[in-house]
Amino acid sequence: MAMNVGNSSSDEPEVVVEMNTTPLIDVMLVLLVMLIITIPIQTHAVKLDMPTGSPPPPLVLPEVVTIDIDFDGTISWNDEVIPDRQTMEAKMRAAAAQDVQPEVHVRPNKLAKYKYVAEVMASAQRIGLSKLGMVGNEQFVE
Repeated sequence: MAMNVGNSSSDEPEVVVEMNTTPLIDVMLVLLVMLIITIPIQTHAVKLDMPTGSPPPPLVLPEVVTIDIDFDGTISWNDEVIPDRQTMEAKMRAAAAQDVQPEVHVRPNKLAKYKYVAEVMASAQRIGLSKLGMVGNEQFVE
């Protein structure tokens, strides 16, 4: 705040008290400019090209094949015991030749040796089964 003191030529010195508003106006203008700059532009638009025409055909869910590997190396294909590796690979070839390959879920026993699991996975990869997954991994967490 500033004070304005009148002329000394008069008999009584008159004191005029006025508030200097110039700094306040400057501060308000600076705040207004900062507010305008920091407000994001609200004209964001996302252009979507929606499909037209008939709906797509229904999805064909692939069948699920479960391969169980027991602790002694016994392999089961959908709960059917497979006597040897050649029979398993023949079933894998038949599954890989289908138009929609089945999902192959490999479920090893907790006590099964890695050798048996690796043989099954290597055979599936070599034959060309692309949808291969491990199931039952929660039994290994302790």
